[in-house]
Amino acid sequence: MTARDKILGRIRQRLGREGPLEGAEAAALRARIDGHQRGIVPNRTNIPHAAQVDLFQEKAEALAATVSRAKSLNDVPEIVSDYLTRHNLPGKIKMSPAPFLDGIPFGAMPMIEITRGAAEASDEVSLTPAFTGIAETGTLCMASGANTPSTLNFLPENHIVVIRASQIAGTLEESWDRLRQAFGEGNMPRTVNFISGPSRTADIEQTLIMGAHGPRRLHIVIVDDGPEDT
Repeated sequence: MTARDKILGRIRQRLGREGPLEGAEAAALRARIDGHQRGIVPNRTNIPHAAQVDLFQEKAEALAATVSRAKSLNDVPEIVSDYLTRHNLPGKIKMSPAPFLDGIPFGAMPMIEITRGAAEASDEVSLTPAFTGIAETGTLCMASGANTPSTLNFLPENHIVVIRASQIAGTLEESWDRLRQAFGEGNMPRTVNFISGPSRTADIEQTLIMGAHGPRRLHIVIVDDGPEDT
C-alpha cells in the first residue's frame, strides 16, 4: 500500500466510508471537478487587457518587486545590464533553457556572461520566463519543466523574470485555465509555483527580513507583443 493509499484510506475512515465513491455520488464529484467552478472574482479585473497589464505592474510593485517595460526582446539586455549595475551585481546570469529566451540578443552585451541550466548555490542572478502573470494580485505563475527548472526561481538571491504582456491574465482562475489548455486536463506540470514579490518573513519578533526563503529581489520585465496590448 502506498502512502497515498494510506492517506485516502484514513480520510474515508473518518467519513465513515468503506471504499471509493460509486454511482451517483462518484458522478457528482467528477462533475464538480471537471466543472472548474469559479469563486468570487473581484470586479477590478474586469477591464481591458492593457489595463490588466498596468494593474499587474501596480500590484507587483506594491509587493516590493520592481518592474520594467520593454517594447521587444531587443530591449531586455540593456534593462538587465542596468539592473545589475544598479545593485552592484556581477555580470554572470544563470538563465533558463526555455526557447522563449533564445530571442534575447545578449550578444550585444559582451560584459554579461550567460550560462543555462538549473541553478546552483553559487549563482547570484537567475533569469527565467513565467507561465502567466495574474493582474488581480501581481503574482507570477511558474510551471516547472525540463526548460524551466524550479531551482532558478528560488536559489539565486536575484530573480529576473521576462514575461510577454499577452501572458498576463486577469485572475488566478484564468491562469489555471491556461495551464489546463497548455498541458491538458489532468496532466499538470510536476510543480506550479505562485510568486508574489521577493521572499520575506516577519516570523521573528515581527521584524521583516527579505530573502529568508528565496530571492531577496524580484525584477519583472514585461515585453510588449503586439497591438492587442494597446
